[in-house]
Amino acid sequence: MKLGIVTYQIAADWDIDTIIEKCKKLGYEGVELRTGHKHGVETTLSKQEREDIKKKFQESNIKLVGLGSVFEYHSPDKEELRKNIEGTKEYIILAKDVGAEGVKVRPNAFPENVPREKTIEQIGISLREVSSFAADYGIKIRLEVHGKETSYPYYIKQMINIANHQNLYICWNSNITDIDETGSIEKNFNLLKDKIDICHINELCNEYPWIELFKLLNRINFDGFCLAEIQASSEPDRLLSYYKVLFNTYNKIVQTEK
Repeated sequence: MKLGIVTYQIAADWDIDTIIEKCKKLGYEGVELRTGHKHGVETTLSKQEREDIKKKFQESNIKLVGLGSVFEYHSPDKEELRKNIEGTKEYIILAKDVGAEGVKVRPNAFPENVPREKTIEQIGISLREVSSFAADYGIKIRLEVHGKETSYPYYIKQMINIANHQNLYICWNSNITDIDETGSIEKNFNLLKDKIDICHINELCNEYPWIELFKLLNRINFDGFCLAEIQASSEPDRLLSYYKVLFNTYNKIVQTEK
């Protein structure tokens, strides 16, 4: 497994040069650029600006793991839904231009007064469309396990099944809702394990069963990125240094117990 960062929130105020510099200095191998942050990697960039960003990452050997969009497909408003789908397509082209591997999208809620089955189907059909479009550009679509109630893996699995597209993957998000009544995440993990492409990990000292997660990831021979999605700090270098040590320690424990 490789360790990287999500710019939300620890690196929200860093530009591209700072992100690359910090990753190299602190031993983080990649980054997911969350939209709306100082890095400015957005669809408004010119062709030359896109090429410059791609070159910077290529020369640095820091992997541009993906672009973290906030596009979502649950709205019952057809115009709003289409806006999100077309926005995703623009972001896919951006990802291709800057050398990113994938684009993260998300479910965010079940609208009131709409049957859940209908919303799940709409999300699944929308995911199929954007996944097909992204395949033509060599870009992965990653569905984040996200949102109030929509974050339950049971619902995410249904969306994936309806989409039924080989270019659609999962961003495991390390939510407390992954934990079942027994205190384990294994049952929910197994629902999605065949599609997990990246993981968001947060505070490694909280109540989430991190050792179990790393064991399960090792069991499926996961060799992708675990991306630190942690709070901002007045001492980011210090925090990220400690974070990496803890991440490596957990992984050593898992390897020892193999």
